[in-house]
Parts: sequence; C-alpha cells; structure tokens
Amino acid sequence: MKEQSRRNFLKTSIKAGAASLAIGTPFLAAGCQNPSPSAAEAPNVVTAKKFQWKMLTTWPPTLPVLQDAAKLLAKLVRQMSNGQLEIQVYGGGELVPALEAFDAVSQGIAEIGHGASYYWSGKVPAAQFFAAVPFGMNPQQLNSWLISGGGMELWEKVYAPFNLLPLQGGNTGIQMGGWFNKEINTTDDLKGLKMRIPGLGGKVITKAGGSAILSAGGEIYTNLERGVIDATEWIGPYHDYMMGFYKVAKFYYYPGWHEPGTNFEFFINKGAFQQLPSDLQEIVRSAAARTNLWVLSEFEAKNNIYLKKLIDEENVDLRQFPKEVIDQLRIYSNEVIKEITEKDPQSREVSTAYTNFRKQISKWSDISEKLYYSVIAGDT
Repeated sequence: MKEQSRRNFLKTSIKAGAASLAIGTPFLAAGCQNPSPSAAEAPNVVTAKKFQWKMLTTWPPTLPVLQDAAKLLAKLVRQMSNGQLEIQVYGGGELVPALEAFDAVSQGIAEIGHGASYYWSGKVPAAQFFAAVPFGMNPQQLNSWLISGGGMELWEKVYAPFNLLPLQGGNTGIQMGGWFNKEINTTDDLKGLKMRIPGLGGKVITKAGGSAILSAGGEIYTNLERGVIDATEWIGPYHDYMMGFYKVAKFYYYPGWHEPGTNFEFFINKGAFQQLPSDLQEIVRSAAARTNLWVLSEFEAKNNIYLKKLIDEENVDLRQFPKEVIDQLRIYSNEVIKEITEKDPQSREVSTAYTNFRKQISKWSDISEKLYYSVIAGDT
C-alpha cells in the first residue's frame, strides 16, 4: 500500500508541475537538480536569470557596418533571448583603447569584443591567419575552411590560452589596395612609404622597404591628413567614402592583394560564456552567424554604388597596381609567411592547414568561379 501511495503521489506531483508550467508559474524544486531518467524526458525549464554583458569593439562608435555589426549581434541576442541576455556595446576608446579590447575581454573586464584577429599578431602571431592572408582565400573559400574545413577548431585552439572563444563576425569581401599620396609605378616607390596596414600585409610592405603602421580606424583620417602616414588601406569603396579618405589622398589603388576577404571576429570570455545556459550559448552563436552573413552582404551591395560616387562625384584617380608590383609583392608575401612559420610552431600549424585547404579548394574554383568570371560573365 505504501508503494502504491508513493506512486500516486509522484504521478500527482508531475501533473501539478506540468500544469504550473503551462500557465507560466515558476516550477523548480530544489530536488530537481539531478533529475531521474524519466524526468529527463520532460520539457526543459528556462530560468528567469538575466545576464548583462559589455562588448568592446575596435571601431569608432559611429562607424557604419562594423560598429553596426556589433549592435546587430546585441539586438539579435536580446530579441532571441527575450531580454534574458543584454549586451551593451562600446566603441573603441569609450571604455578601453580600441586595440586593447583583446586583453580586456581576456581578463574579464568585458565579456565580448568585436575586431579583426590580425590586430593581435604582436602577441599571437598565428591569429593573423584567421583574418587575412595576402594572395590567399576569398570570403567564400575562407568561410568554407573555417566552417567545414577544420579552421574553426584551430582558431579555438589558438585562443584557448587567452581564455577566449572566437566566432566569425563578418567579412569585407575582396578589398581595395588603398589610398596613396604618391604614384606606385614600381616596387621602388614603396621604399620609405609610411602606410597604415595591419597583419601580414604590413609585414610585406616592411619587406618592400616601407614602414607598416598599425593604428585604430578612428585615427586614420587625421594621420593621413597630417602626413603621419603617406598611405592607408581600409576596406573598400563604401567604407572609404564614409571615412572621407578621398579628401586627403590623391590615388585610389586596386586590387587588395593584402586582404582578399578579411574575416572579422567576435571574441568571448570563455568563463562568461560557460556561465550562460546552453540555450543562450546557442543564441549567441546563431546571432554571430547571422551577423557574419549580413556584413559581407552589406559590403557587396554597397561597394559599386560608392565606387561610382567616388569616381563621378569626387573625381578620384582610380589606379590598378602595375603587374610588376603585384608580382614582387607576391614574392615578398611568401617570404614573410616562411619567416613567421619557421619561428613560430603554432603559426606553422595554422598556415599549413590554411595552405592545404586553399590548394584543395582552388582546384574546384579554377573550373567554377574563375572560369565563370573570365569567360561566361566577362562581357557583363
């Protein structure tokens, strides 16, 4: 009889709990922390605990697309979590200097950041391979490597010692070569050139006899205007127009040999991420994936519109880098990568994986994208 009574009690309790969930009444008994196998089949209980995060970016507070991407992620997370996770976004310099965001998130000063991994190459040489490699993969290929070719696992491994979890945070598409206050007719014209250019591309410019200067986006216009730098790369026509570089530089060069499709990142403090319940973790991942796609789509949709404005309305002098210059920069790029990978085992591991995937996927690209653009779409 006692056993029958116990079963009736349990059955009644389960029904009562289900009813309370149905009408929205909180139902979480202390003894439910380790449910029995039968209880595991019941609906998951979502706690009412709320989380407040801070996001640091490397971008000026009002920068279109990139700062917008950070705000978009915050908006999507808030909507999908029904306000359970709120993220306050701070532009570069508002809470910490732009290029200190990596350390600040690593140390837990903020829970999440948005930037580009080549900004941290001074402390993590292998990081720059996840942003852009000169003469490397385009956005479609890079996405394939990160999502389906093992690249993300390597990226997580590189960031693990810093207590950070990386997620893709957008892509620029193929960039422009940059703004210059002198003509570039031969590689000799790069000697003595002071250029704002990060990552591996910066090391290539240094090897060519120039000086690579790393500065935050909000400082570039002023540095170019005052002659602190002679040239700068940034992204492409849409952003370059918004930044006003045509007002302080004479020549606009293409193609962007140094960044054929730059991958941005969200970097998350692992401790903060692990404190989130699993549903919120997946919401953050999903919001990052949506943001990643939006950034590339926004640049692709706007670049030609603003290139036309730069040429027709601002009379920008559009120049193509001479073949001799591109060929020599390719040689320097290979030398730079070889030097880095010989000194740093982790960079060698990442570079080898990157290169192997690129060789594999390029065979398909040669008979698909490359042929399409050179033959089928050549007259459009």
